[in-house]
Amino acid sequence: MDTRVSDVRCTGDTLIVDLVDGRTISAPLAWFPRLLSATPEQRANWRIAGGGYGIHWHDVDEGLSAEGLLRGARADARGADY
Repeated sequence: MDTRVSDVRCTGDTLIVDLVDGRTISAPLAWFPRLLSATPEQRANWRIAGGGYGIHWHDVDEGLSAEGLLRGARADARGADY
C-alpha cells in the first residue's frame, strides 16, 4: 500500500486526506486544535512534507503524517508528528 498523500481538504468540521493508493482518511477537525481554529484560507495553505508521507500547514505550524492519521492519532501540543 502506498500511503503517500495526494490531496488534502477541510470542511467546516472534518479533515479529509486522499492517499496515492486510493484510500481516503477523514477525521474530526476537533482532533487538531490548530486546524480547528485556523481560517479556511489557512487550512487550504498546506504542502506535502516528509517525503510524501506528511502534510504541513505553515500558517498554523501544524504537521500530520499519513501513518498517524491511519492510526487515529490526534495532534498534541508539540506540533508536527511526521
